[in-house]
Amino acid sequence: MLEWLPPYRVELVLHGEDLGDFIEPSGDDLLVSERFAQAFKEEGLTGLEGFHPVEVARVRRKRRSPKAIHVPSYLVVRTSPISSAAVDMARSRIVYADAPPTCEECREATKNAIYGYTLEPGTWGGEDIFRPRGLSGCLTVSERFARFVERHGFTNMKLTPTEQLVWDPLRRGPPRTKPGTL
Repeated sequence: MLEWLPPYRVELVLHGEDLGDFIEPSGDDLLVSERFAQAFKEEGLTGLEGFHPVEVARVRRKRRSPKAIHVPSYLVVRTSPISSAAVDMARSRIVYADAPPTCEECREATKNAIYGYTLEPGTWGGEDIFRPRGLSGCLTVSERFARFVERHGFTNMKLTPTEQLVWDPLRRGPPRTKPGTL
């Protein structure tokens, strides 16, 4: 995917009553409210970089959603490019399409389903928000980040413990064998 370059302009779609503090548009970019960004920096959390202002060109309402009263100021951020955290393939419950990953570095392979995952001990560098190797499309956060979100009441984020994450678009069900085997 190409890198998003300035000028940063977006069109948002409002599904509820208010726009959220956290938006995951596409690729590696994230939109965060100015309120979120300020608190993130003040509390010394790690894992995001950039913090460039975004112009909200338009807000479209989905269905008959009420008109947005307040459009927060947003900033575009990215997760830090390289995380040392890696999915523990032996202890995670991931159903691979053909075969498990063969590259120890990226740990990427086509997945049919995820029924919980865990990180390999000793690989996580302590970032508060990151994309682990083996699940680069899956934002993962620290317990400190989860407490931060709850304390500030940030919106448009659903935090699920990694061992409880379920993604099964083909409805194939969980792995029939113990974690880490086909």
